[in-house]
Amino acid sequence: MNPRDLHLLESRPHIPSAKITERMSPDEKFQNSTLRPVAKLQDELLIAVFKNYIAKHKNMFYDLKTDERLKYIENAIQKDIKFRNNLKGIIIGQFTLEEYALYIRNSSALNKRMMNIVKERLQSNIQLLERDLAY
Repeated sequence: MNPRDLHLLESRPHIPSAKITERMSPDEKFQNSTLRPVAKLQDELLIAVFKNYIAKHKNMFYDLKTDERLKYIENAIQKDIKFRNNLKGIIIGQFTLEEYALYIRNSSALNKRMMNIVKERLQSNIQLLERDLAY
């Protein structure tokens, strides 16, 4: 394994709930071994990117109720292709070469899993998306 890949793997957080078993599909294994740790590692960046997205869209997000904000996050990820591709790049850029090779074999299904994880992370951190909250 090359030094870049070793550094990437060492920097990822361990997620005890992301178990890997023999009965899991390859996609589910990839989700738990790669996608979840990378998304958690990139959590602060994902929040910052979404805050920038909010600002570029005239801060309408801040006028919404909580349930509408959750839907706004989902719609942004599903319907704004440029934004979605940006999010994918944030995650894929943290893959090892071996993980990237696995990813490109089934990128369509893995993209769905990836975007669901990103959506869940943003929605679960909705309090951090408040206008006046500073890092």
